[in-house]
Parts: sequence; C-alpha cells; structure tokens
Amino acid sequence: MSALWPRRSRKSSTSPERGNRGTEEDPVLDTSGSRQVTVQAAQGAVAAGRDVSGNAIGPNSTATTNIYLPPPRKKPSWPMRVGAPPLPASAFQPRPVLRSAIDCARSANDTSVLAQVLSGGGGVGKTQLAAAYAHEATLGGTDLVLWVPAGEVQQVITLYARAALLVQAPGADGADPERDAQVLLDWLATTERSWLVVLDDITDPATIARWWPPGRPRTGWVLATTRLKDARLTGQGRARVDVDVYTPAEAFSYLQTRLTADDAAHLLDGREHELAGALGRLPLALGHAAAYILNQQLPCGSYLQRLQDSTRTLEDLLPLSADAEGYGRQVAAALLLSVAAAEAATPNGLARPVLLLAALLDPAGHPAEIWATASLLEELPRYCSPAIGGKESTGAVTAEETYEALLVLHRYGLITYDPRSQHQEVRIHALTARAARETTPGNQQSALAISAAYALLNIWPDLDQVQRDLGAVLRANSDTLRQNAGSHLWQSEARSLLFRAGSSLNDNGLAGPALTHWQTVTDQTERILGPDHPNTLLAWSNLAVTYSRLSRHEASVELGERVLAGFERVLGSDHPNTLSARANLAATYRNLGRYEDALVLNKGVLADRERVLGPDHPDTLSARANLAVTFGNLDRYEEALLLKKRVLADRERVLGPDHPDTLTTRSNLAVTYNDVGRYDDALRLKKQVLADYERLLGPDHPDTLRAKINLAVTYSDLGRYDEAHRLGQPALVDCERLLGSDHSETLRARAHLAATYDALERHSDALQLGEQALADHERVLGQDHPETLRVRAQLALTYGLLGHHDKALQLRTEVLAGFDHCLGADHSETLRAQANLAATYYVLERHDEALQSGEAALAGLESLLGPDHPDNLRTRANLAATCNALGHHLKALQSWGPVLGGFERNLGSSHPETLRVRTHVAATLYLLGRHDEALQSGEGALVDHERALGPDHPATLQARALLAVICRELGHHAKAAKLEGDPSEPN
Repeated sequence: MSALWPRRSRKSSTSPERGNRGTEEDPVLDTSGSRQVTVQAAQGAVAAGRDVSGNAIGPNSTATTNIYLPPPRKKPSWPMRVGAPPLPASAFQPRPVLRSAIDCARSANDTSVLAQVLSGGGGVGKTQLAAAYAHEATLGGTDLVLWVPAGEVQQVITLYARAALLVQAPGADGADPERDAQVLLDWLATTERSWLVVLDDITDPATIARWWPPGRPRTGWVLATTRLKDARLTGQGRARVDVDVYTPAEAFSYLQTRLTADDAAHLLDGREHELAGALGRLPLALGHAAAYILNQQLPCGSYLQRLQDSTRTLEDLLPLSADAEGYGRQVAAALLLSVAAAEAATPNGLARPVLLLAALLDPAGHPAEIWATASLLEELPRYCSPAIGGKESTGAVTAEETYEALLVLHRYGLITYDPRSQHQEVRIHALTARAARETTPGNQQSALAISAAYALLNIWPDLDQVQRDLGAVLRANSDTLRQNAGSHLWQSEARSLLFRAGSSLNDNGLAGPALTHWQTVTDQTERILGPDHPNTLLAWSNLAVTYSRLSRHEASVELGERVLAGFERVLGSDHPNTLSARANLAATYRNLGRYEDALVLNKGVLADRERVLGPDHPDTLSARANLAVTFGNLDRYEEALLLKKRVLADRERVLGPDHPDTLTTRSNLAVTYNDVGRYDDALRLKKQVLADYERLLGPDHPDTLRAKINLAVTYSDLGRYDEAHRLGQPALVDCERLLGSDHSETLRARAHLAATYDALERHSDALQLGEQALADHERVLGQDHPETLRVRAQLALTYGLLGHHDKALQLRTEVLAGFDHCLGADHSETLRAQANLAATYYVLERHDEALQSGEAALAGLESLLGPDHPDNLRTRANLAATCNALGHHLKALQSWGPVLGGFERNLGSSHPETLRVRTHVAATLYLLGRHDEALQSGEGALVDHERALGPDHPATLQARALLAVICRELGHHAKAAKLEGDPSEPN
C-alpha cells in the first residue's frame, strides 16, 4: 500500500514550482533578518515564566532570556520544512509490512484517526521510520513538514512558535512563544494547505497533552514516536502502531546492503542470519555492529563469536565510535535510557530490581506468576534503592506492587507485559537484558540469580507433562538463567532448578535435549562441587537414564554401575538416591535383555523401599511396577498380572487415575493381557490408555506414540490389519519426526509396520521396511538384543512368504541360537523361535525335522502359556499341517479340533487365523475320504472367508479352490466349474 500524504490545497496557486527553492533549505536554521534582543527581566517581571529545566522562577529571582523578534514580513515560500529530521540511515530498510500498518491506520477512518503514534522500545527504528515519512512528504510537495523533538515541552513550544511566524499565521508576532505556538495550532486546524507534524520521542504524555495538533482530514496529519505504551497517548483521534525490531528478512537485507555498499561483501560469510538473531534484529544494534565490522574488517561469523563471548560487554562490541548514523548514544545507554524515569514512577523503586531480575530470564518470555511467589516478594526489597522509597528494612513487597512495576516498565518500553501471552506474559529484548545485566551491581548478581531460580521452582508443577506449554517455558527460562548466572546458581540449593529442568526433559520424552542438558550439568557439578558430591552423582545418574532412553544401553550400564557404587559409598545403601540408582540400573539391564540380573535388583529395591519408605510410597509403587514388568519379560505372566493389577489399584488410590505413573501401569497391564492372549481385554485397556494420553499429554508425547503402537499391535493380534495399518503408519511418521530414526519407539513402530504389511499381503513393502528395521536394530541395539532377534524373526517370515525359504531358514536358525544364548532354552521367546523354525522345515518339506522341532516347542509353550494361548495354538496348527504332510491325517484332525476351538474362543470366528484353520479342517476331512463332511466344512469356511475377508483375498481364493476340488470328487462338476470361474463347462 502506498503512503498516504496530506493532499496539497487546490488554493495554493502561489506556491513556486519545485526547484525554484531547494528543498534542502531549512527556514529554522535561516534566522537572517531576525533581531535577537537580550532582556534583563526585572524582579517579578517574569514570575509566571519557566526556565529551560521547567522549574518555576520564583518571585524574587531574575533571569536572562532570549526573545526572538519576528523577521521582516515576507511571503511564505511553499513548500517549507521546519525542524531537521535525521538523514536516512545507510541501508535503510523500507519495512513494507510496518508501513502498511501505519498507512492502514491512517486510512481506516480518516475522519477521526488523524494521528498515529509509533510506539516501541529503544533502537527499533521509530525515528528513522518517521523521518522517512517526513522526507517523502517534503519531496512529495507537502506544504509544511514540521519536525519537532518532543522530549521536552519547551522544545515543542519553541518550534511551534517559529513555524507560526514562518507560515505567517494570523496573530503570531514573536512576543510570546507560548501564544504563538497556540496560534500555530489554530492555523493548522483551519488552513487548506497540506501539512505533516512529527512529534519525535514523546516522554511525558501529560505535558504534551495540550500541544497535539488538531488533525485535519485530507490536509493535515500528525505522526508521533515514543517509547511509552501509555493510554494517554491514544484516544482523541490518535491510534497507536507498535514498532518492533526488523523481520528476519529485513535484518538480513540490512547487513548485506550495508556491507556490500561499503565494498565489504567479502565479510559476508553466510552467518548473517545468525548474527542478526543474536542482535535481536534491533536496527540500532545492527547499525553499530555493521560499522564495527567494517572498521575492524571482521567477517560476520568472527563478530558473532565475539558477541557470544560473555566476557565482552556491549560497550566493547557496539561502541559509540561505531555510531556511523549519528544516533548520538552508545547502544546500551540507549536501551536503558528510561530506567531512571521508570524507577521514579514505581512504588518503592521496584522498577530497577524487577528489570535486573527479568534480564536473567528468557527474552522470549516468562510467567508473570513468578512475581507473586512468596520467596521473590520477600527478597525484592533487598535490591530497592532507599533514596527513592526502597523497603530495605520494612519487609516484603506485595504482589500488587510488583505487577505495578511490570506495568511501569512496560509503559516505558523496557519490557513487554502482555497478560494475553499465556506463560510468557513478561518479555524483554535480548540486548536490553544484556545491557541490564552488565549494569547489575556485582554484589547483587548472585542473589538475583538465586532469587530467580527459586521463583521458577516455586511455580513448577509436579507433573509438567500435563501442562506441556508451561513446562516448555520453564525449561527455556531455566536454561537461560543457567547461562546468565554462571557459577552463581551452584552457591546454594537453587541449583536444584537445573535438576528439575533436566527431569522435565526426560519426563516429556525429550531425550536429545536431555542429553545435552545433563552433559552440561555433569561437567559443572564435577568441576564446581567435586566428583563425590551427592549432586554430582545425581547428575551422572540422570545422564545414565538419558543414555538408556536413547537406546545407548551399554553406556548406560557402565555409567549406572559406577553411579550406584558412588551412592553406596557416599550416602549408604538405604538412601533414596541409592535405591533410585539401583532401580535405574535394573531397568537398563532389562533393556539389554538381562532379565535375571534385572530381577535380582528389582526384588532388592522393592524390599528396601517397603522397609524404608513404606508400602504406599510412590517410589515403592514404582519398584513394585518394575518388578511386575520383569516378571513379564521372564514369562512369569501370572505373577506379572497379579502384581500389575495390584499396582494399578494402588496408584489409582494414591496418585489418582490421571497421574502419568497410573497411565503407565494401565498400559503395562494391557501389554500383559496381550502376552497371555487376552486380546479383547488388552484392546479395551489400550484404547482407554491412548485416549487418556492424548487428553493429558497431547498427540505428540512419546508416551502417546507408544500407546498408539501398542494399540496397533493388538489390532494385528485380533486380525484387524487395516486398523493396525491406519494407526501404525502415521505413528511411525510421528516417531521419526519427533523422536528421531534411532529412538526405541521409532524402531518398534518400524518393525510392527513391516509385520502389518505382511499380514496385508504387501510382502514387497514388508521386505523393504523389515530389512531397514533389522539394520537399524543391529546398529542401535546390537546383533543379539532380544528386540533385534524379534525383528530378524519377522524378516524371516517375510522371506518365507516371498518364497525365499532358504534365506528364511538361515535367519530362523540364527534367531533360535540367539534367544537360546541370551534367554535360555526354556524361555518363551526361544520356544517360539523353535516353533517358527519347524514351520520353515515344513515348507522345505523336511517334515521329520519339522515334526521333531514342533513337538519340542509345543511341550515347552504349553507348560509356560497354557493350552489356549494363541502362540501355543499356532504351534499345534503347524504340527497338524506337518502330520498331514506325513500322511498322519487322523492325528492331524485330532489336533485341528482343539486349535479351531481355541482360536474361536480367543480370536473370534472371523479372525483370519481361525478361518485358515477351518480350511485346513476341510482339507484334512477330504484327505481322510470323508467327502460329505469335507463339503459341508468347506462350504461354511468359504462363506465365512467371503464375509470376513472379501471374495478376492488370497485366503478366500484358497478356500474356494479347495471346495472346487471337493465338489469334483463328489461329481458336482457344474458347481466346481462355477467356483473355478469357468461357466462354459456343461452341467
């Protein structure tokens, strides 16, 4: 949108053509012909006057003042400019978005909104933007462009009075500046000439109130700049436009244009965006930085390194000597220009300490509620100045007083206080914060950092997983405070903030950032507190947990064992931290498949916690839950089920139904239902768990993603493969996006989706994804990890389904050997691997080996899982097929009966596995010569296949082909032909 200028009056026919008088001539600076008279005011003669400081002159005082008498009358020369707007800055950015906002504010209602107030903090370019409008208005032929420095009301009056004389406003005579200034306002309200008045840098809305020019639609316009966000500056036809820092594109363009124009493009090294970000995209700072870079011939990256060096000050990096644009101030001083005024305007002088503490926190924003915490209200008086009413010895300030201080700092443009920005109500520009930190008295730095740490801790919720946005803001503020406070946080228990922040990262599944955090914290604790300090050991313990969550289990074990030994030596075997370290080490053993080692530790931890903490302590419940999970890993399902039910009931009672630990227990119980083949119970519970996680933690939390994968597994177990795919495929995408390709949940999601592709007869997709999953598992977890072996077993199935039976045999032999080595011959995983190997022997027509291996596997699985477990039924089904291949049809039929009944009870009559068994039963009856029974069984199987799977499913086609064979055997050739799709065959 183009700029909207006051239209020139059609009556200004006396205005000369442009060029007759150069626009660079400034009537304000041209005082030739005026008569300057020095008058000694007699006693009482100017009693109502004011001196240049604004103080009243007493009745007995005398003063010397300069009175400018009017120059000889001559016709005004239009257009004219009064006052001196600054020249455009080098590489000035036009800021089209911001200018559009200003122009829209003008045109939104040109009958009432006749003045725009550009409001923003120091250095954001308000004056430069206003100056651009003033220069454009001058070039565009606006009759009067009046530039007024508005920091002091006397400056406003003086320039108004001069302008009144120059435009020959009726009644202006030079005798009384204040009267002449009022005459100018009257003239602006009535003239048909076009005009623009710029009031630059208003600092006191009260004193400027009577000197606002009356906006005049279509001819006159007022533009003002101020650091203030004061309601007195708006209303009465004035609209505020907030001016912020450059956009990323504008900041980048500024650096490129500025350096290139000075023949220094070689200093542009690709880090301009980073440098602009580090400077907070503040125009004033960018201008000084560019000049410094040019003077020192530094590449942008080298300057950025200096800027990030905390030992260098802003005065070093943005010195006054780099003020190439003539701003007149060093950057830090410009940013903090309003501090004294804000301090004087706040109750008890709170503005400065509030600003200094806010400067330690995240510039992007911190929660306003920290300013109401009891610890901070008690500490703030220590930093107040007694000279302006500080409360050093009168006790705590109130929350109302701190909020008033925030509002004052906001009004003076030192911070932004926006109650609408939830959890980030208080923001501060990064350079303003740095300038404030560099002016913090040395004796206050440590105390301020500690006060900020306790304030953050006091508002940190116990379960920030449920308040994810607040948790993220608190973590960001903790990290900023850690960087700004240096070693000060380690001088008290305020360092616990860093442990709370790290725990929050782990609890929210942010293992990557947690790793960086704990590596930093462990380095600091060991260096500052020593290797045997409990906090150092605690930091190392948290790092070990993070390693485990990143599937770096070997590193986790090594570190966890060292930490446990340290805690036992320093704190004793019964200390809670020692017990936690032991529990964490047990979890890592479990992740490595060392279930017996995990069991020993889990039992010990539970006994110790029950003895030390009591049976209902949350840590005791965690120990009981961990023991239940290990029971499940060891196939001790009845013990696992009993213990998980107890833990769930206890956690619901002690912690509540929505506590994250309660949800974890509910999820673990569902997994055990899955393990024992109670798929309907597992499905019901997993649906509830997923809904709870989505409601409480959101769709992107790692626990939510895990719940989706678990539910997809149960859908597969129930033969609902389309639903498994609809849930599992996006879950994999989300895991890769949010957790990374090597995260344990991503690996699980990839392996399960490969298995789902097999179930959906998409074997090529299954092969591609399965090979990737196996390579990832081997790289991340190792060749012999139980999860790796499971993925290898699934890939063997895919090879078999694609007809690559020799490759399948090789993989299944490796899987059996691996499980036998790491879990033992009697573990259910080993027995399943043996049953799968028997199935491959069957396909390769090595029927005797298939029978021998299958019978051994069946005996072990029945004793572990019971006769009705789906894995046991699958093994029996494979044995029945082997018996058929060996000609033992009656023995096969005797096995098919229990298998079919078990599948119908556990999986339902429409499950694909149940349907396949029905086809096998019909085939076995046919092989026994019981053709009528085979016909009846085959017809029923085909109807169920078509209803459940559709007419074109491979299993349906097999059932139809078998029925056609049976029909031909019975002489039903027409029916057989119809089944075979050959209607031309005669009846």
